[in-house]
Amino acid sequence: MKKIIFSLSAILLLSACKTNPFTGKNTMALVSDSELFPSSFQQYGEFLKENKVIKGTKDTQRVEEVGKKIKAAAELWLSANGYKDYLKDYKWEYHLVDNNEVNAWCMPGGKIVFFTGILPYCKDDAGIATVMGHEVSHALANHGQQRMSAGMLQQVGAVALDAATAKSSAGTKQMLGAAYGLGSQYGVMLPFSRAHETEADKIGLTLMAIAGYNPEEAVAFWSRMAARSNDAGGSAFLSTHPSNQQRIADLQRLIPEAKAEAAKFGVKFK
Repeated sequence: MKKIIFSLSAILLLSACKTNPFTGKNTMALVSDSELFPSSFQQYGEFLKENKVIKGTKDTQRVEEVGKKIKAAAELWLSANGYKDYLKDYKWEYHLVDNNEVNAWCMPGGKIVFFTGILPYCKDDAGIATVMGHEVSHALANHGQQRMSAGMLQQVGAVALDAATAKSSAGTKQMLGAAYGLGSQYGVMLPFSRAHETEADKIGLTLMAIAGYNPEEAVAFWSRMAARSNDAGGSAFLSTHPSNQQRIADLQRLIPEAKAEAAKFGVKFK
């Protein structure tokens, strides 16, 4: 049984990888876009029905306008690099939701939500572009798809563990099951998320620059977020995000590269 499951996992990994144009990496894709997007769109619609969507305000307009510019930047970059149809199945939406949580997200397929709680930290359009570029980049880099694929492999591992301990005592099986859960979650899934955050920062920085927003403003935004984190006394223990200091240092290192990429499209900064 163990050999069958291991062989199945290996076949899945070898046959379900694709190269992402933004990262250049072969990534797991056990769930296709045709399967993932309809579910994403449905969940997005349900979320909007269950929450207060703000319409017709200046902030709503700003979020939508910045979102459209980031979308256009992504399409421009993809077209220039030979991936003109990469976003053909995306159905872009941008909504502002009344919620004090400091958060924003983009679901697979281009479904975006900004919470009102993050706008004071965005401060201006460049701040919104920083967040928008970052969140959109999670979708463009197929991070949701990869997380679902990793979750499927976790399930396969759990089945394999159950089969391997079939003759063990109930206490032993429970102990090993708990160890697998902790090991797979904290040893794989959380570092996986940190890598995704770093990737999204890099891609987002390039997109905001191509869209005409100075990438140096990303450092200003994350500095404001760092100050908020310090004020709140937050802990980085088991965080799925890079530390604020590491993130800012990485962004500062990547700014020249983002500006150089934007210059290819006629966008220049002082």
